[in-house]
Amino acid sequence: MMFVCTDSEPDEDRTDDCDTWAAENDAAGRRVTGSALAPVEEAVTVRVRAGELLRTPGPFAESKNVIVGFDILECADLDEAVEVARQHPMARIGRLELRHFVDLD
Repeated sequence: MMFVCTDSEPDEDRTDDCDTWAAENDAAGRRVTGSALAPVEEAVTVRVRAGELLRTPGPFAESKNVIVGFDILECADLDEAVEVARQHPMARIGRLELRHFVDLD
């Protein structure tokens, strides 16, 4: 999974076409799905403590950098996933976090 995040220190002050990146990786079979996320102002954090529901507006952490989208990638290995992420427009103005799925079986 690739989390698409903002960054307080972008390399460039422009946004390239993320739709083109998505279309190219969809066509190559490397991108399974992905989406932008609603603004952090619409986030809700849910916890249960001592049996009580704690519902807090906003993201779970105060941060200048927020997750704004995600992509599920199908890559042969981490090196390929890093190369796919390197080509994403947000790599220059944001940050991309890669994590593999854990097989719980």
